[in-house]
Amino acid sequence: MISNLDYVTLQQLWWIICSVVGSLFLFLTFVQGGQTLLWQVAKTDTESAFVINSLGRKWELPFTTLVLFGGALFASFPKFYSTSFGGAYWVWILILFTFIIQAVSYEYRTKPGNVWGSKTYELFMFINGSVGVLLIGAAVGTFYTGSAFSLNSMNQVTWEYTLGGVNLRGLEAAFSLFNLSLGLFLVFNARVLGALYLLNSLDLVAVTEMEKRLRKAVWINFLCSLPFLLYVVVSILLRDGFGVDESGVVSMVSFKYFLNLLALPHLLVLLLAGLGLVIWGVMLGAFKGSVKGIWPAGLGTVLVGLCVLCLPAFNSTAFYPSTFDLQSSLTIFNASSSKFTLSTMTYVALGVPFVLAYVAYLWKMMDSKKLSTEDALDHEAY
Repeated sequence: MISNLDYVTLQQLWWIICSVVGSLFLFLTFVQGGQTLLWQVAKTDTESAFVINSLGRKWELPFTTLVLFGGALFASFPKFYSTSFGGAYWVWILILFTFIIQAVSYEYRTKPGNVWGSKTYELFMFINGSVGVLLIGAAVGTFYTGSAFSLNSMNQVTWEYTLGGVNLRGLEAAFSLFNLSLGLFLVFNARVLGALYLLNSLDLVAVTEMEKRLRKAVWINFLCSLPFLLYVVVSILLRDGFGVDESGVVSMVSFKYFLNLLALPHLLVLLLAGLGLVIWGVMLGAFKGSVKGIWPAGLGTVLVGLCVLCLPAFNSTAFYPSTFDLQSSLTIFNASSSKFTLSTMTYVALGVPFVLAYVAYLWKMMDSKKLSTEDALDHEAY
């Protein structure tokens, strides 16, 4: 059946697969969000150990999913990978650096002979959860705002943005109000997910005051995310986009992303359903005394992420536009691998559901018993 798929269908299929992986990563940023809440919700050493060891059970998941997202993009859309990582490498290096210090922190925070002290590693975790997620949001925002680059006939990239004569290599993405707003929304959404996850995973009988702080954090961070969400949604609806005609010529189109939503109503359904699920999860966690808010809020985050990643790529739109040279912009059709490569990868992807089922099984086994204070203070704990 796969061998009968035409090239265009394979290209669209692989963008959707990459978007699913990217959206799952956004859900898993509850680990990063929880890390930024540590000093806010944990007031004693026992509570700190409680939070870190709960997150420590899952800290590899967003890390490996981010690597999988990059790997899938590298294999299916290598021209995007080479253009973005080859030109905007400072922003990607900083993102990866924040994840490296996260890994180091979980491994060495409580190691004997730790001369830097546990607070240093907790600061590293905060940087990963705030700066790392913010920069990821800014990088995704360039799918809508574009980047200043050009490609020559050999597809070699030249990054054209300079500030005071210094080429910032992608860091300028954080100077855009839209990109910055998307990044801050992701940071606050991750904090909401982090608080909901901790409510679900911890045995809170012995730390009732921390439970109150977690439920308050769900509501406060949700309110903080709303102005940035509102600005991002209104900007997407009103901004000009990068359209591609039948001959492959890129031009600016008024209200392009609004038109995409009308042309692709299932994306609008994903967006509205996702936002509704996030609100439902917040209400459960903040006001209903439930510990299950992480599940609707997590699913809602995945659906919103799918809409955000697919909207700038379909309906004849350039997903990685160049503001310096419009004709250097990348679409899912001029940036993808060959039909043979995509077909082969599709056969391999048939095994992914089994991997996901295995991950779900492990998750269930890890969470079959809520984390207690005794577990958190174990000598082998993080």
